[in-house]
Amino acid sequence: MVEHLDDDAGTAQGHQGGRTAPLQLGRQFMRDARDMRALRRQMGSELAVSGVSAPELEARLLMAHVLGCTPGDVFLHDDRPLEPEIAKQAMALLVRRISGEPVSRILGHREFWSLDFSLSPDTLVPRPDTETVVEAALEGLPEREAAWRILDLGTGSGAILAALLMELPNAIGLGVDRSGGAVTVARDNLIRAGVGERGCVMVGDWGASLTGGFDLVVSNPPYIVHAEIATLPREVRVHDPMLALDGGPDGLDAYRAIAVELPRLLVPGGLAVLELGIGQEQEVAALLVAAGLEVLGPALKDLGGIPRAICARKSCAQVAAD
Repeated sequence: MVEHLDDDAGTAQGHQGGRTAPLQLGRQFMRDARDMRALRRQMGSELAVSGVSAPELEARLLMAHVLGCTPGDVFLHDDRPLEPEIAKQAMALLVRRISGEPVSRILGHREFWSLDFSLSPDTLVPRPDTETVVEAALEGLPEREAAWRILDLGTGSGAILAALLMELPNAIGLGVDRSGGAVTVARDNLIRAGVGERGCVMVGDWGASLTGGFDLVVSNPPYIVHAEIATLPREVRVHDPMLALDGGPDGLDAYRAIAVELPRLLVPGGLAVLELGIGQEQEVAALLVAAGLEVLGPALKDLGGIPRAICARKSCAQVAAD
């Protein structure tokens, strides 16, 4: 399992008042750190001062990236004498993190559902909250061995689709995203996860160009109210793609677009699972009901107790519109 942390858990605010400029920081590394252990500890101290909530873990992750080893093997290098090039690379990564860049962005990958996903500026960082969508979808499918047909709208890195295909060995899936860059990343991630032969991706405007026939539709759509984007943590506001964040004036634009298409996309009895933003359950439920779907009870809560994944089913008697 790839070691990771929640990028939203702690925000690096940077050193205030010019406390440690990058050049000074680099010189300090070379003066104070004699071996890799000292360098790692010094990085942890700098991260702690900058406001990172898990400074020792992040220092280890950054050191592993520089050394080209796993985070667990970093300690095997503790007594290795510090080399100028290693110090230079470590300092460069540290400055990026202190400046507010999420550690997953720096490393270029993130774990989700025990799978390792590559990232790009076109994709969101997969977060533990979104695993609730996978859990809800699996709970709603009665037979793991069936040949389910899955559609992931706004697939991003392909994390949700890859996780479902891993758990459903006979399923096939299609991921759709409005970003061509995200589609490229998702395609590569499906291959890396070993499900590339059962999953494909395409550029599209939600489900507009599709004819339907899906047993399961999942989505983590953009749901941030446009006026609130400026108030988001810098790690999100600056480094996450706006296309994947901006949900319009009330945060519900994508839900409206998806809800009206679900009766056409789903087979009779088909299931839809959508990720929710905080406080959106009632409004999204109303959109799904207005589209003719049955909302299946309260939304499944994430580990923080927030309603995160809402499920709705198309009636077995309902005939898809032409």
